[in-house]
Amino acid sequence: METLRGVVERLTFQNPENGYTVAKVSGPRGLVTVVGPMAGVHVGASIEMEGVWTHHPRFGRQFKVENYRMVLPATAAGVEKYLGSGLIKGIGPVLAKRIVRHFGADALRIIDEEPHRLKEVLGVGKKRVAMIKEAWEEQRQIKEVMVFLQSHGVSTSLAVKIYKQYGDAAIGVLQTNPYQLQRDIYGIGFKTADKIARALGIPHDSLERVTAGVQYVLSQDTNEGHVYTPRKDLVQKAAALLEVPPERVEEAINRLKEEEQILVEEVESRPEEAAGLVLRESPAVYLTPMYYSEVGVATGLQRLNQAPVTLERTRLPAFQVFDWAQAFRHLRRQLGVDLAPAQRDAVKTALTHPVSVLTGGPGTGKTTTLRAIIRLLQAASATFALAAPTGRAAKRMSEVTGVEAKTIHRLLEVSPGQGFTFKRNAEHPLDVDMVIVDEASMLDVSLTNHLLKAIPTGAHLLLVGDVDQLPSVGAGNVLRDIIASDQVAVVRLEVIFRQAAGSYIITNAHRIQRGQMPLFPKDAEDFFLFPIEDVNAAADMVIELVTRRIPRRFGIPSADIQVLTPMHRGPLGVVALNQRLQEVLNPPSPHKPQRVQGGRALRVGDRVMQVRNNYHLDVFNGDLGAIVGVNMEMQTLSVDFDGRVVTYDWADLDELTHAWAISVHKSQGSEFRAVVMPVHTTHYVMLQRNLLYTGVTRARELVVLVGTKRAIGIAVRNKQVAERHTSLAERLREEWD
Repeated sequence: METLRGVVERLTFQNPENGYTVAKVSGPRGLVTVVGPMAGVHVGASIEMEGVWTHHPRFGRQFKVENYRMVLPATAAGVEKYLGSGLIKGIGPVLAKRIVRHFGADALRIIDEEPHRLKEVLGVGKKRVAMIKEAWEEQRQIKEVMVFLQSHGVSTSLAVKIYKQYGDAAIGVLQTNPYQLQRDIYGIGFKTADKIARALGIPHDSLERVTAGVQYVLSQDTNEGHVYTPRKDLVQKAAALLEVPPERVEEAINRLKEEEQILVEEVESRPEEAAGLVLRESPAVYLTPMYYSEVGVATGLQRLNQAPVTLERTRLPAFQVFDWAQAFRHLRRQLGVDLAPAQRDAVKTALTHPVSVLTGGPGTGKTTTLRAIIRLLQAASATFALAAPTGRAAKRMSEVTGVEAKTIHRLLEVSPGQGFTFKRNAEHPLDVDMVIVDEASMLDVSLTNHLLKAIPTGAHLLLVGDVDQLPSVGAGNVLRDIIASDQVAVVRLEVIFRQAAGSYIITNAHRIQRGQMPLFPKDAEDFFLFPIEDVNAAADMVIELVTRRIPRRFGIPSADIQVLTPMHRGPLGVVALNQRLQEVLNPPSPHKPQRVQGGRALRVGDRVMQVRNNYHLDVFNGDLGAIVGVNMEMQTLSVDFDGRVVTYDWADLDELTHAWAISVHKSQGSEFRAVVMPVHTTHYVMLQRNLLYTGVTRARELVVLVGTKRAIGIAVRNKQVAERHTSLAERLREEWD
């Protein structure tokens, strides 16, 4: 074993899960490559390592680290690099240079022992001194958390989040109840908490561990779209995960039930099975919020739908005594089109029924129908609100209707700092006569519940969406369940209009929806297939199409091309394609500041996506934006979301992911000029008709598939929709029968 000391010059790779790092370190032996578990090291850090020299067949001589510790730099140059790395909030590269020029190698001691003296440095005032002092102390505390985590074999990349959540009590929480982490901190799951707990000696079958494991299984199922988990499945999954007897899991379920963390709905055997009711084979176990969300959606729809439609009760009385023939003549003059019979039926249904659904594929006239409804509402001086689940969908709704649309979160006036609460609710409802929601296939039970609470009795609700698309990212299958219940007025548009019939995007979307192979004629101008068997060659072609071929042939810039892929892993997955596209479309440059975190570089110019709802920042899961600023001094990163710039602290950067390539699921509600979509047999487990259909229908001008006809055929033939455990359709039937 040898000892090597130096300064980290560059992080080539860092795995956020296990801390495995590849770095370039400068020291007495010059610039050397070091590899090994070094969680928490950063550019500019001075480290002392114990290890052995090895020879890698591809990368040459490397120092394999067995143990390491952070040390304070001893030279002025080392101190400047350390302070300029962005580690201390309030000190960036420019100020670091000034501080070291003034204090030399003694600068760190000054910050630690005599921070008031920083005012001697040009440009440093009282506020900046206070900020640096606080940040220095915070780093000291975070290092203690990092040392604790490291000693228990856990990645230290989450230390900042843990400290920000618990402050000086962080070590105490870690020692007394590590399972609390999975409930309190985004990014920490059961497995990380369990690793700490096991290292601390918490018994394998302790009730605390088993209850945490049960909650984890329920949360994982919720993340996969299920509203509840059958009890027998829950017991089986939790017992396998935790390696404990099923009886111990049953004890944990009973405790969680007593604590009202979960609700267990017992289901009696009923003779009404022939009526189409879904009979569960096992009691349903809900996380408490999921249960009340599903029940809330059922009762909310019942309240709206069963309100007597009389002149006295409805908020749209004009349409109960209406000359529809004259209205449609008026619309023909206003819109310049003659509505088809199904479109007229949809308009009339929406304005005369308290709750209705308008569904249909691309090119069937949903937008024209929506515009007709809006024109009649305006003519009747009715008040209405347009909304969609995502910012992109709301923006598109505004563009096609000419009327402002909001995200549902903004329509309900989400309250920053108060978690999942809204100012608009049952006590303070929306003052509108009608609410129209587009892209309703994206609605999950939780958001739908909050929306329904805020709609006053007597107002109308119209849900517009394509039920053949993928279901919501969140739990539930709201649009499909409402239609399946047969309790709400539904109009389905099926005729493709002449102006859309010339588009192979629309033609093929409908062929896919019917279970037919898409067409790839030579004269097509908007739908293509590049048949490639080899997965790596297919990945190369995706990069080539986005960066060169499509911009050159169609004049569509790379910024307007979106790669959609069914999978996250593999050469054609989200992760690998994002890395490759970033290298080509936004390579590193001295003029592009970046923040390296968790083994990835978030760089000015990068396309990114928000992956969870953040009510403090008013950004939501699926929002797409571009990085426009990285401030090393203030430890912030700024993202432009369609003209609105949001500033993130570095601790929140795990909420952002690169979006040069995104999953088809995450593309819902968005529309792009061009879509490039790999469809390969390596995606076998994800090849479903509704996934291919959803990806194709995201494109406005051009679709290019890369892969094999065999893979496309598998997707087209697989009409199995991944079943989600929901009871909404059954509840609607029960409530209203």
